[in-house]
Amino acid sequence: MMKINWNYPTSVWVGENRVKDLSEACKNLSISKPLFVTDKDLINLEMVKNIISDLRQNYNNMSIFSNFSGNPIGENVEEGVEVFNKKKCDGVIAFGGGSGLDVGKAIAFMSGQTRPIWDFEDIGDYWKRADESNIVPIIAVPTTAGTGSETGRASAIINNQTGIKKIIFHPKFLPSIVILDPILTIDLPPRLTAATGMDALAHNLEAFCAPGFHPMADGIAIEGLKLIKKSLLKAVKDGKNIEARSNLLAAASMGSTAFQKGLGAIHSLSHPVNAQFNVHHGLSNAIFMPYVLTYNKSFIENRIISICDYLNLDKSFDSFLNWILELRKELNIPHKISDVIDIKKINIKELSKMALEDPSTTSNPRKLNIDDMKILYEHSISGKLF
Repeated sequence: MMKINWNYPTSVWVGENRVKDLSEACKNLSISKPLFVTDKDLINLEMVKNIISDLRQNYNNMSIFSNFSGNPIGENVEEGVEVFNKKKCDGVIAFGGGSGLDVGKAIAFMSGQTRPIWDFEDIGDYWKRADESNIVPIIAVPTTAGTGSETGRASAIINNQTGIKKIIFHPKFLPSIVILDPILTIDLPPRLTAATGMDALAHNLEAFCAPGFHPMADGIAIEGLKLIKKSLLKAVKDGKNIEARSNLLAAASMGSTAFQKGLGAIHSLSHPVNAQFNVHHGLSNAIFMPYVLTYNKSFIENRIISICDYLNLDKSFDSFLNWILELRKELNIPHKISDVIDIKKINIKELSKMALEDPSTTSNPRKLNIDDMKILYEHSISGKLF
């Protein structure tokens, strides 16, 4: 057996109104001048204003950075680092959905580096280029249940010069304390609840199907799938269902924990579309999911059948696939990528090259080449499954 390293997450504080423990989290990590990082939409919400007001009672020198939105770019991180260093901050509170968490983590990491962020792309041992001594502690507070970035060791950042979404990696991207508070997610609209939930589903599913010996990741991924199956529709139909919201938050964190084993072509196909067309990552994952499942069928069929009992599905690949298709239908997820992007703007050759070069491609169960990527994009446009 080859030698494999397993890594598992951090301290996670779970429960209703745990966001009120943010000051205690800062104290635990000896953070005295936090930088509160969230996106430009969340910063204006009354809920977030109240959280910041509470924090200022203990940290009146807290700084704020929020000049970014979904699908963040490298310049957003650079600007945040300028604020961090100018204000002499000593820790980051990353608050929000995937963009808020990814930008916050990247700021905490890059505040102590001299090399450009792209030098730390998730390739080989690029992460060893970092100066670890200056990486400050991170507290992550997700307000959506999707990316799982709160338990991840990377950030997804778009290189605005190339239009390519890059995965920036370092083990110390992992937040020191995570706060999972379902109250923060109850106002998330059904459309975003659905898209982020499908993102978490994609993480758990691809992690479970990725090749390699990682039974700990497999076990977490299976339970994550079960929680999503149990709770996603409930949360979409009743956003104030605290149990469902809690289950989805857990499933999202579990997906990110599990996918250290690997992801696959769902993400490979999604990342170029997110970068080029600003399509929500969870939505694109949901659209591509059945095409990749059926394309990989001969390589993953036994794996999928092995978990059907646990998910209360008939023991067949088709039963699992039909669950995915029916779930998407109930969530009003489009069946084709051409339903959300103008087909005239789609350059399959360019997208296929970007997808093939995406880090997620290497752990797809079926080895892929440029022609495979073209075929997958073509089917996602026509709507025909394999």
